[in-house]
Amino acid sequence: MTTETPRWFKSSYSNNGGACVEVATNFAASNGTVPLRDSKNPAGPVLNLPTTAFATFVASVKAGDWGTP
Repeated sequence: MTTETPRWFKSSYSNNGGACVEVATNFAASNGTVPLRDSKNPAGPVLNLPTTAFATFVASVKAGDWGTP
């Protein structure tokens, strides 16, 4: 049995300023989760969001519900 490892990536909008979130969407179909981590601390904790919660978060960001930085 092979264990899948997260394939981490940052948003294309990231300017490498250090305040980034990385996600690994390759678990969405197989595990029903989307892991998130702080790009400054890749060995640190990982938050595993259910795919529905992650989709709701992304939709709210796209809708501008979080304001502008």
